Order: sequence, then C-alpha cells, then structure tokens
Amino acid sequence: MASRSLGGLSGSRCGGGGSGSGGKKSLSARNAAVERRNLITVCRFSVKTLIDRSCFETIDDSSPEFNNFAAILEQILSHRLKEISQSCRWLAHLQIPLQGQVTWFGYESPRSFWDYIRVACRKVAQNCICSIENMENVSSSRAKGRAWIRVALMEKHLSEYISTALRDFKTTRRFYEDGAIVLGEEANMLAGMLLGLNAIDFSFCLKGEGLDGNFPAVIDYTPYLKFTQSSDSISSDEEELRTLGSSGSESSTPENVGPPFIMDENSWFNKCKRVKQKYQLTLEQKGYLEELLRLRENQLSESVSQNKILLQRIEDSDLAHKLEKEQLEYIIVELQDQLTVLKNNDLRSRQELTAHLTNQWPSPGALDVNAVALDTLLYRKHNKQ
Repeated sequence: MASRSLGGLSGSRCGGGGSGSGGKKSLSARNAAVERRNLITVCRFSVKTLIDRSCFETIDDSSPEFNNFAAILEQILSHRLKEISQSCRWLAHLQIPLQGQVTWFGYESPRSFWDYIRVACRKVAQNCICSIENMENVSSSRAKGRAWIRVALMEKHLSEYISTALRDFKTTRRFYEDGAIVLGEEANMLAGMLLGLNAIDFSFCLKGEGLDGNFPAVIDYTPYLKFTQSSDSISSDEEELRTLGSSGSESSTPENVGPPFIMDENSWFNKCKRVKQKYQLTLEQKGYLEELLRLRENQLSESVSQNKILLQRIEDSDLAHKLEKEQLEYIIVELQDQLTVLKNNDLRSRQELTAHLTNQWPSPGALDVNAVALDTLLYRKHNKQ
C-alpha cells in the first residue's frame, strides 16, 4: 500500500505541462466527489445514530448526536453555495462592503443556506418560513437556518422541506455552483434518509447557544471512523514488503526461499486467528440477538394476553350495558302502563263522583218551583191576616 501511494504521487509529480493541468483537474474532481460521498455517508451514519439514541432518551439541544447531525446537514446545504450573485459582483469590484442582507441589487455576501431554503420551500403547505423570519432573538441568516432545522424536525417535516426544495431545480441552480451536493445524484438519497427522522420526537429550545450564527458548524468525525483492514489487503502488503526486500538484495540464493515460506505460514496463522475472532464475535452477537428476540417474544406474548383480557372485559361490559338497557326499557314500559291505568281510574272516579252529586241534590228547576210555591203560600197567609 505504501509503495502504491508513493508511486501515484511520483507519477502525478513527474507529468508533463499539458498533462499536469489535466491531472490537476481530474484530481480536484475526484476530491470533490470524495467530499460529496463522505458527507452523504456521514449524514446516513448520523441519522442512524439519532434513531438509535432516541430509543433510550429524548433528543434535545444537549444531545451530541443531534449537534453533529445539524452540523453535517448545514455542511451539506452549504456545499458550493454561491457567495455573491451576479447582480452584486460589481459592488464587490467597487469595494462596497456587503453585510449579508437583501437589497434590490440581489443577495449580498456572505450567503447561507437559509437564503435558499426560504425561497425554495415557500410551496410547502403550512410552512414555518414566516415564523422563522419573525423570530426576535434570531437575527443572522445562519442562525435562522439553524432554527429552521430544529423547527422542521419538531414538526416532522424536514424531509418534505428538502424534497420540495430539490424539486425546484431552477432555484437550486440559481443558488448553487456546479458540483454541489444538492445538484448531484447524492441529493436523491438525502431526502430519503431524512425520512426516518419523522419517527423521533424532538424537543428544542429556540433561544439556546446552538442558534448562534457567529460560529461555523464543525463536524465530529470520530464516532464514525472505524478502520478495518481485510485479509486480502494484509496479504498484498506482505507481498509488497517481500518484493521490496527481494529487489533490494543484489543476488538471490536458494537460502532466501525459507523466509517467504515462514511468512506465508504466519500470514495463514494470522488469517485463521482473525477468522476465529470474527467467528467468536459473530457467536456473541448471535447470542445477544437471540436473547433480545426471546425478550421481545415474551413481551409480545404478554401484550397479546393483556390485549385478550382487555377485549374480554370490553365484551363483558358491553353485554352488561345491553342487559341494563333492556331492563331499563322494560321498566319504562311497565311504568307507562301503570300511568295509563292510573289515568283511566282517575277519569272513572271523577265521572262517578259527578253522577253521585247530581243524584243527591235537586236540579235548579225544581228549586225554582218550590221557591214560587213557598212565596205564594206566604202571600196568602198575609192577606188573611
């Protein structure tokens, strides 16, 4: 490996003048592609780490996994972002100071990804663009972009924002230079990997130090660095070392046959040792996964049994409610019948009482005849006297 890298460096240095410029262009293009691929890969690792961490604790501003993810996303959205628009280049040529504000000349420098987001994401339904713009404690464009990331995550719409912005290709081309991540094939994977963050409940404070736009976003790559050298690469290194050793000697004799054979034995022994270690590690992981599966199966069976008990309780309560309803309906019908009977009895009693009173007392006509007869008798008696 060392010899190959040295050979590549010497070859690139010893090229001619015409091929040297072409080599520099191809090298810069290769470096740009590696940078894009690394940022997307680290973003995928960061999303996976966030999802794993959310199973054990709430993700907020103090979470280092979130801070690293926010820095990675900010780097991706800021990758090859145009600093000064074409309408402002003559201002820079005249040495007029630019403060990053918006004027009728266009966007001034420096520009942040928020300037792109607020234009490209206007079509998102119920977007938070106006809310971010009206925040009093957030003034700089970079701070507003960081506030937007937090609000979009809490609303579970970050993937939707990114997808809508990337579909507006005309606006994206206006804000980014050639070779930007959002203009390449990597942009298609970005919205897809961010979709998994919708399953996380984020909790952020929009007045913290994380919104300070005076400091650039710094990515911590240490959680994602893991170097594993395969057995093929190790054997190729040993072959290169043996080739260098044999080429450095002036003469080769039959006695030199022994060491390579011993190195081959050592290499095979190392390979077997590494395979054994991998096998043991796989067995341990298998045991852990089996135990985890057993626990999950027990939890599932308990949940199923509890669900059955709850369903049985619901059925019993429904049956009891139906019986109680039927009893109440029967009681209501019986009371209505009793009320009807009482009304009929009351009406009959009134009729009988009226008839009894009529029979007991004389009629008004009879009372009038008796009164006339009495008056006549009293008149006659008075005349006799």
